[in-house]
Amino acid sequence: MNIKTICLGALALAMVSGTAFAGALDSPDNMAPFFTDSGMKTMKPKTEFKAAWDSMAKDKQDSMMKECQDAAMSKPHAEFCANLQALGGAN
Repeated sequence: MNIKTICLGALALAMVSGTAFAGALDSPDNMAPFFTDSGMKTMKPKTEFKAAWDSMAKDKQDSMMKECQDAAMSKPHAEFCANLQALGGAN
């Protein structure tokens, strides 16, 4: 195979599945329920944060907790992950 063809194929695959590389903590749809503002700068109080967590699907909870347990993934979301850890990450 031609190296150019391989590279173009890899680039096309990356572009098509680019959203798959974004984590659960990077998804605005997942994170919005935990914040009071559309810019997602101010988190909701603990009781509202817990209610948002409890209403979330189990698979989303699991993926968010997994990312919070990864030091590199959780670094930009340290305050959010600290709140999840305080909840114990479970319903």
